[in-house]
Amino acid sequence: MPDDTTLHTTSFGDHGSPVVFCHGLFGQGRNWTQIAKALPDHRVLLVDLPNHGRSAWTEDLDLTEDAHRLADVLGPEPVTLVGHSMGGKVAMLTALLHPERVSRLCVVDVSPVSYRHTSEFAAYIAAMQAIDLTLLERRDDADRQLREAVPNPTVRGFLLQNLRREDDGWRWQINLATLGEQLAEIGGWPEEGLAGVAPYDGPVLWIAGADSAYVLDEYAPAMESLFPRVRRVTIKNAGHWVHSEQPETFIAVLKRFLT
Repeated sequence: MPDDTTLHTTSFGDHGSPVVFCHGLFGQGRNWTQIAKALPDHRVLLVDLPNHGRSAWTEDLDLTEDAHRLADVLGPEPVTLVGHSMGGKVAMLTALLHPERVSRLCVVDVSPVSYRHTSEFAAYIAAMQAIDLTLLERRDDADRQLREAVPNPTVRGFLLQNLRREDDGWRWQINLATLGEQLAEIGGWPEEGLAGVAPYDGPVLWIAGADSAYVLDEYAPAMESLFPRVRRVTIKNAGHWVHSEQPETFIAVLKRFLT
């Protein structure tokens, strides 16, 4: 795996205003491919955040440092920045710390608060770490081993996107060790680090899944204090992965925001 802090990116399109997508925990840039292809009038950049996909692993998790790394790959032209979950927190921090790089912001099913409900994600990491990769012959073997801990086949498939076959066997592309040890960093929000930072004054779209607990009315004051030009949209019949559960509605809402 990479041993520096370079972020791997994938590009779509060669004209129009730039739109950059950031994935959530266990994800990678290519998870946004369907959405990217639905935006032919824009130059789209899909980013693998640190410790995920083809980007570098780090010894420590730090969302603020991830925001600085993201700003470095954005270039001089302001972009529309879209982030889901963990990627939404990185996107919010990037807009706050590097507002000149972000023309508008779309935050997907996450709030600028600290969450306590990370035990489900910890269980996923433990289950993935429990698989003996040296005994795997095919991906289906890993799927069977995850079935008891992760009964939902959609979630299992999402997690197993991180399993890669190489010449010397199988490996996880995601940094499970560091993520497992420092999961609280992803669930948290660096309020102290934002002391003295001005609110982001660009337009902000805040998309929530109606069946998710990550965007609640009680979180609105925190969001509005940092992003005063925020508009909240709730998508029905969607949970935390709103863009993959209701892609057509999500794309329609995003397109309206982009124009």
